[in-house]
Amino acid sequence: MSQSSSVKTQAQISDEVNKDRFPYQIRYIVAQEGCERYSFYGMRNILTIFMVHYLLFTDTQATSIYHLFVAATYLTPLLGGYISDRFWGKYKTILRLSILYCVGHAVLAIWENQMGLYWGLGLIALGAGGIKPCVSAHVGDQFTQSNKHLIKKVFDLFYWLINFGSFLATMITPLVLKHYGPGWAFGIPGILMAIATFIFWRGKKHYVHIPPTGKNPDSFMKVFFSALTSKVKEGSFFDRALSKHPKEAIEGAKSAVAIGVLLIPITMFWAMFDQHGSTWVLQAKEMNLNFMGIEFLPSQIAALNPIMVMTMIPLFGFVLYPWIEKKLGITITPLRKMCTGMVIAGLSFVAVAIYQYMLDAGVQLNVGWHFIPYLIITASEILVSITGLEFAYTQAPRSMRSTIMSIFFLTIFLGNVLTASIAKFNVFEGGNFFMFFAILTLLVSGIFIWMANRYEYRDYVERD
Repeated sequence: MSQSSSVKTQAQISDEVNKDRFPYQIRYIVAQEGCERYSFYGMRNILTIFMVHYLLFTDTQATSIYHLFVAATYLTPLLGGYISDRFWGKYKTILRLSILYCVGHAVLAIWENQMGLYWGLGLIALGAGGIKPCVSAHVGDQFTQSNKHLIKKVFDLFYWLINFGSFLATMITPLVLKHYGPGWAFGIPGILMAIATFIFWRGKKHYVHIPPTGKNPDSFMKVFFSALTSKVKEGSFFDRALSKHPKEAIEGAKSAVAIGVLLIPITMFWAMFDQHGSTWVLQAKEMNLNFMGIEFLPSQIAALNPIMVMTMIPLFGFVLYPWIEKKLGITITPLRKMCTGMVIAGLSFVAVAIYQYMLDAGVQLNVGWHFIPYLIITASEILVSITGLEFAYTQAPRSMRSTIMSIFFLTIFLGNVLTASIAKFNVFEGGNFFMFFAILTLLVSGIFIWMANRYEYRDYVERD
């Protein structure tokens, strides 16, 4: 890496000597992410209940608005990734949008009405979504070819801490809402976001700063139009632009299209997964919430997900994956994990659909039964979500890293738009609502497996 790209600190040089240590500056990014995720999930996990109980929205309205908000949070990464890659760079983009993020929390905490809800959610969607591709890519930028073998471990640690923050937020924030009202329930996550911004700023001098590309004459759209208007008709589509653009730009365009097309089926996973914060919460309201002598709140049941993630990440990484490779002789690749995760995700909704059929028939169920679908969907999340972040980063050339990470987040946007649309128009009701998603996901999984078998892996990790 050239000196023009970054100035190495003594701590970084020391880390390069020990190739099995995380770079020094990772501690700032990880700590920032833990606080930020508490702030986000603390706000998000009470959102459905807040709209139903305090703003008096119907269940259908609350579900639709919830998923439109989540969708917006995963659309704005396109804007954040573009600004980061072209103009501000990752550090400035994260810092500036984090401040906007804090303002959104403040609006929700101060104005407890519909106008405050819409403005607050809009600002949070812009801030939280805008920094998403930048934070993930910024983590990867701290590694080089010599220690790239640690990237998978740092993403596992990253995801573990995200879920630790999510668990605390899911258990604590509903209690704050119940006993102290929306002001404090939304205000405390805002304070945590302010702390996250401060921690990130403190690490400035230690980071490896990959500069933005500025105005790019070899951007994806310019390569695309050059290929489209080229008089050369031989070779692949993007190769026709070789006379006007360097080979690196052509490869970047090919990667963007290949990854974008491959990730389309992942949309169905997110259409299901994010319902554990909406339709699954509403289903929990219909159940007996007294489990093992403890009276839970509906929003607290979602804490099962981060608890299971924190338990299953080391179980999968240190036990399951090595056992499969050693005993069964099956090579564990990112796409094989993602395909498996897609298939089992559908099974979680089969279970939830059965529960809903029973509840609608008048059968009283204890909320403890939610343990089964949460276990299945969490296993699916580890296989699809964590692996998807690693896959998107390692398959992206440097010039398009944040943008390609944004493509991954775009699948979450599309999945939540699908869920919001189905909820809004009441296409399916009761158990049929859940069974529709289960069947559709299993069908889409077959398509994804077929596409994954034809994908050719690339390696774009930074060279020393």
